[in-house]
Amino acid sequence: MSRVIVASGSQIAADAGAAIADRGGNAVDAALATALVSMCTEPGVIAPGASGFITIWAPEDHPIVIDAYAEMPGRGLEPEKSGRGVREVFFDYGGGMRTLIGYGSVATPGILAGLAMAAEQYGNLPWAEIVKPARQWAERGFALPKISAEYLLYTHEAIFGWNADSYRALHHDDGSCLREGEIVRIRGLADSLQLIADGGAEVFYKGELAQRIAAEIQAGEGLLTAADLAAYRAIERSPICIRFDDWEVVTNSSPAIGGACLAAMLLLLDNNPFAQWNSAAVKRMAAIQQAVLDYRNRHFDSVSSSSVVEAASRLLDLAGLGNPQELLKSPSTIHVSTVDSNGLACSVSASAGYGSGVMIADTGLWLNNSLGEVELHPKGLEGITPGTRLTSNMAPTIARYKDGTVLAIGSPGASRITTAIAQVLVNYIHLGMSLAEAIAHPRLHVEVFEGASTVALEAGLKADSIEGFVTRQFPQPSMYFGGVQAALWSPQEGLIAAADPRRTGGIACGGTD
Repeated sequence: MSRVIVASGSQIAADAGAAIADRGGNAVDAALATALVSMCTEPGVIAPGASGFITIWAPEDHPIVIDAYAEMPGRGLEPEKSGRGVREVFFDYGGGMRTLIGYGSVATPGILAGLAMAAEQYGNLPWAEIVKPARQWAERGFALPKISAEYLLYTHEAIFGWNADSYRALHHDDGSCLREGEIVRIRGLADSLQLIADGGAEVFYKGELAQRIAAEIQAGEGLLTAADLAAYRAIERSPICIRFDDWEVVTNSSPAIGGACLAAMLLLLDNNPFAQWNSAAVKRMAAIQQAVLDYRNRHFDSVSSSSVVEAASRLLDLAGLGNPQELLKSPSTIHVSTVDSNGLACSVSASAGYGSGVMIADTGLWLNNSLGEVELHPKGLEGITPGTRLTSNMAPTIARYKDGTVLAIGSPGASRITTAIAQVLVNYIHLGMSLAEAIAHPRLHVEVFEGASTVALEAGLKADSIEGFVTRQFPQPSMYFGGVQAALWSPQEGLIAAADPRRTGGIACGGTD
């Protein structure tokens, strides 16, 4: 056995991972159980019908990424069905968001297939043991987490108010939304998880649950079919690998775009380091973020695998030159990090988008709105072949130092994922902060807000006028800037973890040496 440390978005999820380690699980087992508990107990933020990526790196072995991201559905349907079953909603989270919800916004979800692959190939424990903590929480009910309560404050009517099962799970009889700490009981979820525990993830893709999901989606004029679910496969890929200072960093590869953007930022920051956070550092970080994100916006606007791979390769080549201007010439998520005392690291990111509002009747299974994330698909999804992997910002990352130290890190936060992780790695590796200090330190993010190039800043960063930008000051740390979760093992210090205070977070340790 080994000792395992877990960092996640909630304490009950982290505790579930530690309990799995106590039963003989390794870092992968702990990460998978933690992710499943989060998926079932953080409503609005994530859902069982999510998709994601799992990065795994064992010492003396090659790192891998399991691509379990969403696919374009629609096998067997006529093209004219595209665009039905969706509605556009606006809500005030982060200053204002627009997204598409409803049955037509649901893509083929992949995370359960990915978790099952990781458990079979890299875990120690049976699949049923991995699912058990999530099922137990579903049976007894759980307290609504702070992060869910905050998100639902903006979205409980727009996204979670139109579907009967979805509405019932989150609202009182008088129509008011549940508040932080109130007990959530989701009808049917424990039974669905028991089916998945007994029959494996295949039940979700080919069994009873698959048939119920496909039937309701089709009745609601969505695109997801039984054929889409049956055809889904998680894919093992080789990650992007770069050097950052004296660390080897691996992260998510194409056709996702998050890893390439993170790697490009790190390469530029390594060639343009700063010694402290001052106004000059803020300007440099803003310039690097702008260069990478502008490149992303101009070159990653297609979900064609070949075009994404080519654009990612070009991005990393240009970033390696160390000049942000070279790039300008060329634009709802959870995260879990675990490491164990054997040096095995696992980094899991999963997203259900902003939520479709769809809960399949009597199953307790909320589904994603990955087809409705308009910022990821600026040209729309018309004509995209069913089975094509969609675009993602997620970047579950692992870094290894020459003395054997290993760090698993990642973040939720849509377009803020890569900027959050990059700043934490700079703080920890370049500036020598502790892991907790590196995560808690104020962040910035370059974006287009209300039509203007903007630097969003948390309180505590020195922000003189930055040419070409307006500034948007946040008065206190905000979950808008992500929720970095990191876990580390080193030969000198042993196991260390830190969870982002912006999203409450939780850490736990389990297992025995």
